[in-house]
Amino acid sequence: MEIIFATHNKNKLKEVQIMMPENIKLLSLDDIGMNEEIPETSSTISGNAAQKVKFIRQRYDMPVFADDTGLEVLALHNEPGVYSARYAGEHKSSEDNMELLLKNLEDKRDRSARFVTVFALDMDRCQTLFEGVCEGVITKTYHGDKGFGYDPIFMPNGYDKTFAQMSLVEKGEISHRGIALKKLIAYLT
Repeated sequence: MEIIFATHNKNKLKEVQIMMPENIKLLSLDDIGMNEEIPETSSTISGNAAQKVKFIRQRYDMPVFADDTGLEVLALHNEPGVYSARYAGEHKSSEDNMELLLKNLEDKRDRSARFVTVFALDMDRCQTLFEGVCEGVITKTYHGDKGFGYDPIFMPNGYDKTFAQMSLVEKGEISHRGIALKKLIAYLT
């Protein structure tokens, strides 16, 4: 089966490809030549994922799935949430986003956070949502050089290392994206 994964993010694509069964071939937006800006104007993570899928499905007659992810920090009233990718501005720099988050947490004792991912899948013009959540804490400094986004400052509960210190396989077993993806794969197979 061929299915479009609506992303240009090579790191995210790599994470998802590792978990996909061999009989499912992923096509990224780069693979299909899709270069239009996909709107993400919903106020919710699930709404953005659904919006991306609808946008791609209107242009391509193929099964498609997309995700949206947000980091919710309790002490910051669940910020950055739906604005995680652009927390420090439209230029989408992970370093700037992490620096702003660490600055905003400087005087906070509670550093609990959670990642939320929602995959939206459109098969035969019917949309289904799959959610994954990973609870953890925001560290005070960067740790690790793997992963992307907020991975160097997010330590999942029950672990003594950040996502950026884990292999893709290890992260995939426990991460928000991995949990949601397992649900999506179970639905497809």
